[in-house]
Amino acid sequence: MPFLRVLTLLVSFSFGIQAFSQSGKIVQGQVLDAVNSEPLIGASVYWEGQISKGSITDIEGKFQIESTVLPSKLIISYVGYERSERIINPKEADKPLKFFLKPEELSLQEVIIQERRPDEQVKNLEIGKASVPIETIKNIPALFGEVDLLRSLQLLPGVQTAGEGTTGLFVRGGSADQNLVQLDGAPVYNASHFFGIFSVFNPDALKNVDLYKGNMPSRFGGRASSLIDVSLREGGKNQIHGEGGIGSISSRLTLDGPLFGKNSSFIVSARRTYADLFLKLSSDPNLNNNKLNFHDLSGKFSFVLGEKDKLSVSTYQGSDFLGLDDQFGLGWTNWVSALNWNRVNSETSFFDLQAYHSRYQYRVDLVDPDNGFEWKNALSESGLKADWTRILDKKATVNWGFHSQFYRFAPIDLIPAEGSAISPITTSPVQGILNNLFAGISYEISPRLSTETGLRWGLFNQVGKGTQYLYPDNLPDRDIDAVDSVAFASFENMQFYQGLEPRIAFRYLINPEFSMKLAFNRNFQYVQIASNSSAGLPIDRWILAGKYVKPIRSDQISLGLFHNFDQNRWEVSLEGYYKDLRNVIDLRNGAQVLFTDQVETEILTGNGWAYGLEFLLRKNIGKTTGWLAYTWSRAWRQIDGISLNQPYNPRFDRPHDVTLVLNHEFSPSWTAGLTFVYTIGQAVSFPVGSYMVDNQTVPLYSDFRNTNRFPDYHRMDASVTWKNPDKGRKWRGSWNFSIYNLYGRKNPFAYEFRTIFNNDINFSISDGEITSARPGVVMTYLFTFLPSITYNFQF
Repeated sequence: MPFLRVLTLLVSFSFGIQAFSQSGKIVQGQVLDAVNSEPLIGASVYWEGQISKGSITDIEGKFQIESTVLPSKLIISYVGYERSERIINPKEADKPLKFFLKPEELSLQEVIIQERRPDEQVKNLEIGKASVPIETIKNIPALFGEVDLLRSLQLLPGVQTAGEGTTGLFVRGGSADQNLVQLDGAPVYNASHFFGIFSVFNPDALKNVDLYKGNMPSRFGGRASSLIDVSLREGGKNQIHGEGGIGSISSRLTLDGPLFGKNSSFIVSARRTYADLFLKLSSDPNLNNNKLNFHDLSGKFSFVLGEKDKLSVSTYQGSDFLGLDDQFGLGWTNWVSALNWNRVNSETSFFDLQAYHSRYQYRVDLVDPDNGFEWKNALSESGLKADWTRILDKKATVNWGFHSQFYRFAPIDLIPAEGSAISPITTSPVQGILNNLFAGISYEISPRLSTETGLRWGLFNQVGKGTQYLYPDNLPDRDIDAVDSVAFASFENMQFYQGLEPRIAFRYLINPEFSMKLAFNRNFQYVQIASNSSAGLPIDRWILAGKYVKPIRSDQISLGLFHNFDQNRWEVSLEGYYKDLRNVIDLRNGAQVLFTDQVETEILTGNGWAYGLEFLLRKNIGKTTGWLAYTWSRAWRQIDGISLNQPYNPRFDRPHDVTLVLNHEFSPSWTAGLTFVYTIGQAVSFPVGSYMVDNQTVPLYSDFRNTNRFPDYHRMDASVTWKNPDKGRKWRGSWNFSIYNLYGRKNPFAYEFRTIFNNDINFSISDGEITSARPGVVMTYLFTFLPSITYNFQF
């Protein structure tokens, strides 16, 4: 049955193993970094003139390739490294070969978006996926000079931002909580610092990042819109190596090297902002007693246990704190740990086992004699995942496994201070268990047609300890009291859901430089956020699927055309998609979700849909590289009880989005970068009038939601980098000068509708006599022309 052997290309590429013929002789080898002997994963290996029949290296940098007529020239290439060419004779082919590739010194000629073969966009099965090299991210002009992973992803088609200076992502019409961000396989529940201005990832410690927004292999799941898969790099095995930077707002340092000899390595990375140190320099007592800082610390320890086994331990810890004059404090922390075991059972069989734990918590303190309190909350997820892969033959690969997850959302506790008039509040804990089984097969039907098929089956239980409230007609309503409640003991089943998630993708090769791809994906999401903020806040309320909140179901169909030309120097793609969402939630008008056990009475459930076209033109090779992206998209929701039951746009609906990213190498020492962003303003609700309550003017809003928009958003950033020429010195430094918002555009962050006294928006009633009063609108913007300087170094 040919169809049962379907699907080899994508999974085969992911594990870096190329199927081989038993009839020919096999040449084996390993590709390593010449500086630190770290394996280079995904390097291209091919005989001269036979690039389409080549191989790629696996997680140990090893490869196998069928021999040709010897002697012949074997070519090894990898993004950001000098190409290696070696004549292989028959005697050499009988033993394992080693290739050491030297990193190119700031060569933008090889800086491309995906670490892959030059024709990979056309040849692979992936649609709606982008792999962003860290070196590309480092070349993009940055806010405060702080290179940021998530903000760089906002420059890709189909990905939109929440607003000025934020890292929140909205992918193909999905909300921010519909994106799964994971670090070495462990989920990160709050991936931002400074209320979303920076992400938690220090780029010096990262190996790569993959964004899935279209077709997703069956081994991944859990979110309705996208997966952002971030990997920490391994340390070198020969000597200690370091890099870091001193910037306008923070400094960072990364060290890596051998741990207990050449069979183990480490990498540790630390970053800390010193914004609070600048506050202490202020002469204003309202500022110099404030605190504002974040830090993060990450590490990875890798051990080669033998010829077949490899073990790695990854960890991340980060925290933020905002303190106002010792009267108010808000802090939040992430702690993520992952254990990964990779085993090569044979040349065609592989096994991966992963265990992880992720914990997120926040705390709010208010010091006040009358209304002081302490408010804290925590949530965690623990998981175990096993994944088997087997290469059946040269055309087919199968993959199967399971993924078990345990969610625990701790009670929300509000503890009044001694003498406070505030009443204590404690909510019930919420727990859930999700077990997933998955299987997939990739198959090359013909040289032109390949396909990947997969199925994921999720089994979810909301379990006790907890309380379930009962309502008249089984319809929660905040204006109607619950008629009863049921208490559940620890791990007693409270609600059960299951869902099958089929995935299928096809690639048809029209010619060697032009392909068409089609994919269908279904995803279920069993955890989501109920929030008044579209951008995401540290105190957002996460809720699990239960009796009154069903899991989100997302169905997406994608169609794309992909073309390379001018010897793969240029790529162009056009992707269209339609996404159908079921059981999405939104808040009732005036909802209060933070301190209630009956959160189901504050939310409403309905459906949504999104569609769009994404265009990308990209230049990969040459002194000038970069891309131009345009997205036309629409996002809709229809929920009974909101907007008079009519369809409405969520805040992140932005029909037109344009981004331009350019990098140019003037010389080995001087490079420059430029980005331009233009997008339609976010959808919002402006007041249609006002009324008086207790002598206070209160805005009046329409029954229809988000019928207005902010002004269009646009911004240009620029940077110049000077690097000290490499003359064999151990210490290498570079200076980066960047300007955020080059022409000083005042993009609105928020609007406030209020009474303006004496035609002065800063005038307060306590400031003196009031001579005039009128209703007005006050716009807040965050950043205009913002220069920064960063010194980066390596040793």
